[in-house]
Amino acid sequence: MPASDVTKAARLSVAPMMAWTDAHCRYLHRLMSRRTLLYTEMVTAPALVRGGARHLLRFDPAEHPVALQLGGSDPAELAEAARMGAEEGYDEVNLNVGCPSDRVQSGTFGAVLMEHPKLVADCVAAMREACAVEVTVKCRIGVDDQDPAEVLPDFLTHIQQAGVRRVIIHARKAWLQGLSPKENRDIPPLDYELVVAMKAAFPDLNISVNGGITSLDQARGFLQAGLDGVMIGRAAYHTPAEILLAADRLIYGDDHAVDLLAVIDGMRPYIARHLAQGGKLAQVTRHMLGLFQGRPGARHWRRVLSEEGHKPDAGVHTLDRALEQVRMDA
Repeated sequence: MPASDVTKAARLSVAPMMAWTDAHCRYLHRLMSRRTLLYTEMVTAPALVRGGARHLLRFDPAEHPVALQLGGSDPAELAEAARMGAEEGYDEVNLNVGCPSDRVQSGTFGAVLMEHPKLVADCVAAMREACAVEVTVKCRIGVDDQDPAEVLPDFLTHIQQAGVRRVIIHARKAWLQGLSPKENRDIPPLDYELVVAMKAAFPDLNISVNGGITSLDQARGFLQAGLDGVMIGRAAYHTPAEILLAADRLIYGDDHAVDLLAVIDGMRPYIARHLAQGGKLAQVTRHMLGLFQGRPGARHWRRVLSEEGHKPDAGVHTLDRALEQVRMDA
């Protein structure tokens, strides 16, 4: 996919989320929106290059446009991992400079890299040299006691000089000591104004904002404020119908519309293939629990899929039973 098309898709994206945005999740989300840019869970460069875990790169062609997020801090290793991702057909390769987990810190990558902008620049330069697809960065506004108003412009200058043209900024600091990854998603205050100011300071950078965004109306407000894109995380996962069913129309001006029942119908052959390959129903349906959130039947839908999805004989008929419960409540 041409870089210009991926950039257009990046007006709205679903954030990379560990244990959530796997291939099953992305297939579901693609049925709900044909325009939104989707991201993989973070895949570490060492796992690909040293561990031979190339199977982690598999995805369904239906997922396009789709981006691979990498974690790492060794330029040569990241370059090789980026090359592998491009070979697999990803439309973008993204470097994680935002994850605050202890495991990530111990590998000297993720949010801790905000303290090493020169190293990040070396990494993305090597990645760009190794692959033809666009290389982007997802970062925080700073970490620990850093002053974001000073640190973030310096960081953006380094990566822009290394050739990065698109960046996603999570509008919170990351506290590497004292807060868990979950707390880092909620406790540090959001500073959306700083992200908007960065667009004014770096007009040639394509800048998306991430963090605490829960609705398409909120996303449209950021686009109207001059930002190039919006990345939504937990809301897109927990209430996907609220975010994705209207995204093509409200964000991209596309008349494409899809009904939630049509999405479920679209998952049937996918689930059947997954089961035929030895997979379990719950591996797919765990991502579907929030489809009816805020709608009649939501509780029964979740209960049937949660309680019966793990049973040895669970199959498409289990999905049908959950849907029957929704229709009874409608």
